[in-house]
Formats: sequence, C-alpha cells, structure tokens
Amino acid sequence: MPMQTVRTHPIDGQKPGTSGLRKKTAVFKRPHYLENYVQSIFDGIGGVEGKTLVVGGDGRFFNDDAIQIILNMAAANDAAKCIVGQRGILSTPAVSHLIRLRRADGGLILSASHNPGGPNADFGLKYNGPNGGPATEAVTDKIFKRTTKIEIYKITASCGVDIDNLGTRNHEGMEVEVVDPVEDYAALMETIFDFDKIRALFASGFSMRFDAMHAVTGPYAHAILERKLGAAKGTVMNGTPSPDFGGGHPDPNPIWAKELMDVMYGAGAPDFGAASDGDGDRNMVVGRGAYVTPSDSLAVLCAKAHLAPGYKDGLAGVARSMPTSRAVDRVAASLGIDCFETPTGWKFFGNLLDAGKVTLCGEESAGTGSDHVREKDGLWAVLLWLNILAETKQSVADLMADLWKAHGRCYYSRHDYEDVDSDKANAMIEALRAKLPSLAGTAIAGLTVETADEFAYDDPVDGSHSAGQGLRIAFEGGARAVFRLSGTGTEGATIRIYLEQLETAADKLHMQPEEALGSVLDAALTVSDLSAKTGRVEPDVIT
Repeated sequence: MPMQTVRTHPIDGQKPGTSGLRKKTAVFKRPHYLENYVQSIFDGIGGVEGKTLVVGGDGRFFNDDAIQIILNMAAANDAAKCIVGQRGILSTPAVSHLIRLRRADGGLILSASHNPGGPNADFGLKYNGPNGGPATEAVTDKIFKRTTKIEIYKITASCGVDIDNLGTRNHEGMEVEVVDPVEDYAALMETIFDFDKIRALFASGFSMRFDAMHAVTGPYAHAILERKLGAAKGTVMNGTPSPDFGGGHPDPNPIWAKELMDVMYGAGAPDFGAASDGDGDRNMVVGRGAYVTPSDSLAVLCAKAHLAPGYKDGLAGVARSMPTSRAVDRVAASLGIDCFETPTGWKFFGNLLDAGKVTLCGEESAGTGSDHVREKDGLWAVLLWLNILAETKQSVADLMADLWKAHGRCYYSRHDYEDVDSDKANAMIEALRAKLPSLAGTAIAGLTVETADEFAYDDPVDGSHSAGQGLRIAFEGGARAVFRLSGTGTEGATIRIYLEQLETAADKLHMQPEEALGSVLDAALTVSDLSAKTGRVEPDVIT
C-alpha cells in the first residue's frame, strides 16, 4: 500500500502531563487527533527511520484500533521494526523491560493507567525512551512544541496487521514481531525473587487473593502466581482484561478495590491480598484486616528488600515523590543510605536509577519499583512482599507493627477533590501560594507552622531544575500538609491534599488515621480556604 502524506493543522490541548497525553476516548477518536500526536512524538524524538519501537497497552477501549494506526504510521515513517504485545496487550513495566531487553529505541504505551476505560471514559498515549522510562521533560517539551506546529503526518493506507498471533511478519516494509506479553517479564521476575521459597509458602497453606481489576495484570498474575508459584486456582480475581475494566475503575485503593477489601476484612480472610491497576504499574497491599498505605509499603520494602535474592547486597539508595510520607526517609536513615525527594512523576526517578544512586523508588499514589525496569511495577511489588513474607514467616500486620515500633508511624491520607472547575482550582492554589512566605511561626487551627514553601527540584544527575512542584506546609510536632493539582485527569482539575502526622510514642502507634490526622486536616482546610474558593465541601475520594 502506498504511503500517504496527510495535510493537517495543530490541535489545541496536546500537552503531555506527568504520564503522557490523556483525554476522553472520544477526543482521541476525532479526525487527525491521534495521528497528529503520534507524528509529533516521532518528530519530537528526531524521527524513527531505522529505529525499533515497542508498542502495547492495557487493552482498554480503542487500544486495538490505535495500535493499527501507530503501526501504519511507524511504517510510513520508515521505522525498522515494531515489537508488539499479542492482541495489543503489554503492561507498562513489561514495555519498559522489553525496551531494555531488546535494546529498542523507545516505546509507545497506550493507557490512561488507573483511569476508567470505555467509549465514554479515558484513553492515553505516552512515549518511553531508550532507557525504558517515561520521556524526560526535555523530550516531552519537544513533542509538545511539535504539536503546535505540525502540518503533515505520514501513514500507510494498509488495512492493518495481524497482532493476534505470535510471530514475525512484514508490514509495508517494516518488521512487526508479535510477542507473548508475559514470557520475558516472568523470566525477569525469576531472576529477582526466590520462587522456590514463595512456592513453598503457598504449599504450606498460605492463602492469597490478587484483584487484577479486569485489567492488564490478569494474564501476568495467572501465569506467575497460579501457574509458576502454585497459588490456588481462584487466587486471581477479575483476571480477564476488559475494554471497560468490567465497568469499574481500575485504581487499586480501598474505594475502587472494594471487592478485595470485603474479602480481606471478612470472615475467613486470606493471609494476603493485593491489587493492581489498569496498566499494571500500581499496587495495593492488604493483610488480613490490615490495609497498608503505599507510603508504608515503600518503607517496609526498603527495610526488608535484602531478603530477596535480587537485593541481597543491600540498596544503593531510595527515592520517593515529595507528597509521599516521610516513613521511608526514617528507614533509609537507619540503613545509612541516601533518600531522595523528587517531584511527582516516575520520570524524575529515571536519572537516579540510571546513575546507580538508588535501587528502590516509590510514590504515595500506589507506585513502587526498582532498578529492574524504569517504571513503577505493581506485580513486582506484590512478589517482593511475598518473598519477604516467605522469609520472615510474619503476617502483614506484624511487619507493620515492627516498622512502626522501630521508626515511628507516619499516619497518612490523601484527599482528592475531582473535576473541580479549573479556574477555581487554580485560583485557590494561587491564593495559597501567595500566603506561603508569611506563614512560618503562625498558628492555624491549633497548629504552629514550622516551614512553608513551594517545592522545587534540582536533579543531582543532570542539574535540571523543576519548579512549581507542590505547596508544602510543615507544622511543629511532625505534621505536614501538601497541596497539588493533579496532572493525570482528563476533565477539570483534581485538587489533592496530602496529610501526614508522625507519632513515635508507643501508645500512639495504633490510632485510627482519621483521629491522628484530624488536626492537620483542619489546618489544611483553614489555610487553603478550599470550600469557599471551590464550593466543594467533601472530597470525592479519601485514601
């Protein structure tokens, strides 16, 4: 089929967020919309002539059609090869691993992560670089600039390529290799974890539930947990990927993974529970009647990672996003390793990982990972927990109690106000920003402000500067409130307030989080004047 050069014009709003471009599915399906963005990616990275790309997604609605468009455009732009997950399926960490394993020149991931899917829901596309990680800000800036000037895109007139069957085929002069989405990833996991120990744990009667939430990790969990590790059939819940995630919201938190939480807090609960999100890069961990916050999970993994073969020599360092609780900072200090604080967005961990400064990374939004790939990795985190449980023979609740006894407890919660009018949300943040210089030493709702600033980050590897990364207010007594506008939504604005309170006294380690965080919540709402400025009285989601 001939290559076509299609005349087009810039389309507003194609600026990538923290994880690529996310919009409503109907927006991506508009004439030229996806094609403009794909061509802008190709142009922004210096072209794809002679290059190899990995392509795959989480199976959400429009995934298959979008992949066909991408393959047709890659061929027209003279790419040498595309490696595609069978039926278009590849988890985000699996894409990262394939890029690194095959020494590819980058990859295109079709996902809106934890956002819902379907014809009336969300779709997304992001580019990952040759290191397997999300594109740096410098690269995304080039891509965005190209979207504002694009005049043509190149595409073949082909009706499509077979991505349902494994094997290699020629597509308009470009090689397309369709691969098993699980095989290489599972092999990597076997090099990191003691599968024999975990297998013995399950053989001893240890029970588990893993909620794949009708999303991409279902095939991975069936293959690794049930077939390779011997977990009982039925361990994996909702394990078949669905274009609309079973009509649910593939965000692994107690609200959206209610089915799993009901199991874990019910009669005869399993020993261990976990969930992952739409594209497989996030996780939730819960024991029998014991929910683990993502911040605490990162702290436990930092403290116990050496129990897994892949980390037996210890950690080079650890990194967390700024809004993530400071629990891992305390663990890192006890281990004598560095703890880096970065802006939100996994791309900020990439330089630290590539430079060997850190081994583990994590963020409060349920993402944890290590230097095995350059993405957060939901199933990897679950397997590390299983390796730790197999070695210690402790329950999840006991591991948490040990963490708090040794390092204190950082009570933590996030309040999300979703789909807020963008002008009102920005006005609230601007007003609070203006207050910051005068807050130190003042009393707010019974708490005294210790410091107040806007977080900025100087990358210790490449020296790049990232400003405007969130407003921070620390109070005397170990409390902290952080305010950010999220970059992962597709409508309006999401205001996120992160609350933290450190307690070290033995009699305060087992409080209800809402009790421990009551004072800092009052202070956060008072200083931000959120209700008056936005009209919102209650958050949509509390985690």
